[in-house]
Amino acid sequence: MAHAHPHRLESHAGHDHGPHRDAGRRPLGMALALLLAFMAVEVGAGLWARSLALIADAGHMITDAGAIALALVAMSLAARPPGGAYTYGFKRLEILSAQTNGITLLLLGAWFVYEAIARLIEPPQVAGLWVTAVAVLGIGVNLVVVWIMSRANRQSLNVEGSFQHILTDLYAFIVTAVAGGLVRWTGWSRFDALAALMVAALMLRSGYALARDSGRIFLEAAPRGLDPEAIGRAICQQPGVRRVDELHVWEVTSGEPALSAHVEVAAENDCHDARRAIEILLHRRFGLQHTTLQMGHAPPGAGRPQADHRGGCGVSALSAHLPGLE
Repeated sequence: MAHAHPHRLESHAGHDHGPHRDAGRRPLGMALALLLAFMAVEVGAGLWARSLALIADAGHMITDAGAIALALVAMSLAARPPGGAYTYGFKRLEILSAQTNGITLLLLGAWFVYEAIARLIEPPQVAGLWVTAVAVLGIGVNLVVVWIMSRANRQSLNVEGSFQHILTDLYAFIVTAVAGGLVRWTGWSRFDALAALMVAALMLRSGYALARDSGRIFLEAAPRGLDPEAIGRAICQQPGVRRVDELHVWEVTSGEPALSAHVEVAAENDCHDARRAIEILLHRRFGLQHTTLQMGHAPPGAGRPQADHRGGCGVSALSAHLPGLE
């Protein structure tokens, strides 16, 4: 008889000692207020100085504020308990927020590349000294925001996405300050467009990383650092295990990996004891707390199968989701 058993292992004290997923709310709120205050200054300064680099920074800062606001909304909704059809609650809204941040960065980065190339061809006059002064002020504001954000729980991809927005903006302000100084010193306005290209490159890099990581979670790929083949082999090496099928490893949301599998043990072994041993193995060795194991007995008389050269067990062990172990 098969037994399906969902389980989450807790810490010795019966609760999680790690950073709470809501730990980022207050730092995010403080960062949002500071960014909104400076953003208004920068938008006006960029238009007055006719600086694409400053306007690019301002556009990125608008996405910073939007990303943080979206992150706060997503965190509030994700904190709601599961109910009804939403058996996982709204935890994946955080991943949707992170993916939105990534796509926004990619689109803005592409637009600024286009505008920068146009300004390299026909450069306008840029007020270099004004650009440098505003950029230096932006560096100071972003350093404060980075410090505030570093206190948040960055295990959440949602919070990490907002942090990457801010960090990219800090680098962009440094590049813009240098460009403003070069324009002032040499009179060559194309330095401003070159700075805008560098800012766009930073935006594209961060946007790609966020879109990629959030996409992996939506596609239910195994979390980075967890190898399904290694996990399957480790289960196969447990006493009495004869076969492992339908092994799935995925993330419910960032920082919450989960596993499900069908495991057959020898007829003389107790399914419940084997399940508990596997759960302890998965928790201690792979950090997996959310596990669902369907346990069953191998057909009577089935001997201990020989492990193949990859460490698999059983004729079709791990075959459903571990290519090559058939």
